Amino acid sequence: MDINWDSKVLKSLDPVIDNLQNIRLNEHEIINVADWIAYEEFPPPEQNISKNNPEEYIRTTMLINTLNFAFTDFESGIKYEIVREGKELSDSEAMFTQIQEAISSGIKLYDGNILTSLDDKQLKKIFTGNIEMPMMAERLEILLDVGTKLSDDYEGDWMNFINAGPKKLYHNGEGLIERLITEFPRFDDTSRHNEKNDIHFYKLAQLAFWGMHAELAGSEEFFIEDMESMSAFADYIVPVALEVMKIVKYGDELESKIMNGILLAKNSLEEIEIRATSLYVTAKLTEEINKRRPVEKSIIIPQLDYRLWKQYHSTHRPHHLTITTMY
Repeated sequence: MDINWDSKVLKSLDPVIDNLQNIRLNEHEIINVADWIAYEEFPPPEQNISKNNPEEYIRTTMLINTLNFAFTDFESGIKYEIVREGKELSDSEAMFTQIQEAISSGIKLYDGNILTSLDDKQLKKIFTGNIEMPMMAERLEILLDVGTKLSDDYEGDWMNFINAGPKKLYHNGEGLIERLITEFPRFDDTSRHNEKNDIHFYKLAQLAFWGMHAELAGSEEFFIEDMESMSAFADYIVPVALEVMKIVKYGDELESKIMNGILLAKNSLEEIEIRATSLYVTAKLTEEINKRRPVEKSIIIPQLDYRLWKQYHSTHRPHHLTITTMY
């Protein structure tokens, strides 16, 4: 499957990649990494959620990606963790597990009608870990807003939203991502570059639909028709992987900020460049990987993203920190 470089996300990156100020890209290292990573297996994501009921899986995936942001304390740099069966689970893996536990106990958090009555005390009880999960007040506000929209327009059910249009990411304004970012503003992950260009990242929106596609496409319960238009998911972790692989090199000032835990402002040039380069490089690296694999074993960008995220999400290597609800 060829990458759609004209997709809304990838096309929007051009002004950033063409004018990088704080980051240098080593295109030769993309080739070097492709030369070895192309021969690895790229298994589907591991999930902690039962797929016995595909519709419940879809509802739960939408809930997860409503909350899938900020798992590192902005002051201490400590990651949110829990322990289950003697195993440490960090950041989003910890949250996945606790959401599953809440649903199994009878709390249908994916139901908009339940969300509208949620309070701070209930949320903190569900998410209890080594530290308080960062940005709890923001999480509660988001859940209340999303719950209200679901209740008002979709009878509280994400399935009614999913089934209201085609199973495409983009389709003349009626695609899944297009409707999601319009109707649920918390998913409109767009930054303004140099006060003139809108850079679209859509991290959580894309991640939600990738999760469903990856787990359910084989059973034909949910299948995205234009997966070639999906990018990687611009977060904190993939940039670390690309830096360690020497594809990305930060300028001295930016590197110092990251290594010392100094916050980068949301929508700052530094933050935009970090996220944009991660999307551009993962797309280029996917292209190079596929040149080295048989056609039947070609991968799509989200598979590479998962490979990098899974390998590095618990690393002690510092990543940039930005106070945001978008990733």
